[in-house]
Parts: sequence; structure tokens; C-alpha cells
Amino acid sequence: MSWFFVNISNITLEDALSDDDPRDERLARVEIVLLSIIFITAGILNFGLLLVLWKRRKQLSRMRVFVLHLCVADLVVTFFQVCPQLMWDITDRFVGPDVLCRAVKYLQVVGMFASTYMIVVMTIDRYQAICKPMVTFQRHRARWNGPVCAAWCASLIGSLPQIFIFSRVEVAPGVYDCWAQFIKPWGPRAYVTWTTLVIFVLPILLVIVCQVRICRTVYINFHMKTQQGAGKVRKQLSSRASSVAGMSKARVKTVKMTVVIVFAYILCWAPFFTVQLWSVWDVEAPTQTATFTILMLLASLNSCANPVIYLLFSGKLPQTLVALMCAGQPDLKESIQEEATMVSSLYISLKSLSESRRPDPSDS
Repeated sequence: MSWFFVNISNITLEDALSDDDPRDERLARVEIVLLSIIFITAGILNFGLLLVLWKRRKQLSRMRVFVLHLCVADLVVTFFQVCPQLMWDITDRFVGPDVLCRAVKYLQVVGMFASTYMIVVMTIDRYQAICKPMVTFQRHRARWNGPVCAAWCASLIGSLPQIFIFSRVEVAPGVYDCWAQFIKPWGPRAYVTWTTLVIFVLPILLVIVCQVRICRTVYINFHMKTQQGAGKVRKQLSSRASSVAGMSKARVKTVKMTVVIVFAYILCWAPFFTVQLWSVWDVEAPTQTATFTILMLLASLNSCANPVIYLLFSGKLPQTLVALMCAGQPDLKESIQEEATMVSSLYISLKSLSESRRPDPSDS
């Protein structure tokens, strides 16, 4: 039983009853080893980063709030997607009542939804901060983060079909397993295609559009600063211009981190959804081969990559790991830079607008 059948199974009850072949024990051992490594690594990294961020929860910047919830989503993937599959590979059959079967299947897709949508709202937040600084500046600091709550609500609602599709059924005389029941032949195709669209294709398209606009805005602003550097704006701003340029580096770094997180997500999940679609649209797809299984396992690596990316971009990888064991004072530098950069960006926007509208004396 490979991970392929755990998340979005295209195997129906009829398939299980008619073809209950013994599994490949060698391939199963490989799965167990890889899943064990992924489970331990993702659990330690995400739990450690979550603990560090939780200690500083009262001084978290907006970006750190998204990273914190991304850690929670990755922990859901780790403990409710990777861990059940690991135990499933060890026992060969699902061990537990029908309620547990439906709950596991539901939480598995919740983790997939939440991890994706948290990256989406994180990218949208960076888009607003870079492309629409005035809107971001006017936004009041609420107790509840609206985009984060929306991402979790969409994940919890979007995963509900799993409860009705999967159930504990008798696949052989006296043998029970957790299987999906679809209306053939269009049921598996419709469900897998729909899941691929709402979890992968549409979110990635939205993220790419936002990232392209962010890069375009950063390029335009950089070009404007270069052109104005030798002119009157440089003389008027003088020391403030240098401080603004220094503060903007913090925001640019968060944009770069978001781009890397998105790239890692695409790299890990694209093979998974590709073989999912292949398996339901091609009746002769080699679903039982080692290649299919390994491609499925690669998707779990995304939960290991996200905390590593954040720690590397924070520039404090050793210090952050040491802070996990200490109860030192919270580091307010990043949150202060975030707010200062927002004010500086607003100032530059207003200043550039006033300069563009002011008549040039040389033209009169």
C-alpha cells in the first residue's frame, strides 16, 4: 500500500475485492525507511521553529505570523499524513475503526490544503506590502489575522469530501481496510482533477501572478531610485534616502524567501499531482512501480524544506537553534524593520507623487 492510495485514492472497493495481490515487501521497506526519515526530520524542524516563534508571539511581524501558521500546517502534514502512512506501510492494512479511517483521510487533505493556502496568503501579503504600501499602511492591526483564518477555513471545508468518500470496508473475507468508493469510471477522474485544480494549479497560478507583479514593482522602484540618484531627489532626501534603502532590504529579503518557498512547493508537489492525474486518466499507468511510489514520497519533503528555508533566510540559523534552548529576550529587530520599511515606502511613494505633480521652473 503506497502513499499514492492514502491521499487521493483512485482505487475503488471493486478493485480491492477483485485484485488483492500481495504487496512488494522490498518496496514497502524502502517506503518505511524514507517515511521514517521524513517524519523525524519534519517533526523536529517544524516543532523547533514553532517553539521559537511561539516564544516571540507578542512581537511577531506579519511575515513571522504566516511562517508560524505554515509550520502548523506542515506539522499537520507530518503527524496526520506522513505518520499514518508510515504505520499503514508497517501493518500493510489500516488498523482502526471506521471513524478513525474517515478522520485520518480528512486530516490528510486538510494538511495539503493548509500548506498550499498559507503560501498563497503569504504571497498575497507580500504583494500588498510591495505593490500597495498605502493600503498596507492603512490596515489596522487586528487580533485575528483575516487571511490566515480564511486559509484555515478553506482547508477545513475543502477537505470534507474525504469523510464521505473513504470508509472502512471488507476487502477480503475477514480483512478490512480503509478504501475509497467512487462512481466509475468518471468518479476518480473528477475527484482527482478537482483536487489538483483547487490545491495545486489555481493556487500556483495566483502565486505566480503576484510574484511577477512584485518583481516588476521592485524593478521599477530600483530603476526610479537609480535615475533620481543624481538629481534633486537625492539632495532633498540625503540621509533619509540612505536609511530607506537600508530598511528596504528586510522587505526584499522576505520576498526572496517567499519565492524560494513557492519554488520548493512546486518542485515537491508537481510530480505528485502529475502521477495522480496520470493514474486516473490512463488505465495502463504503472501505479505499482517504484517510480510512482518515490514520486509520491517526494511531496512530503516540502514539510522539511519550509522551516529550513526560513531559518536560512533569517540569517540566524545557529542562533535560532540555540534560542530554542534558551529563554532570552525576544528579537524585535525584524518586526521594527517591517514597520519602518512600510512607513519609508509610503514616504517615498508620496514624495515621488508630489515631485511628479510639482511644475518644473525650467519649463516656464
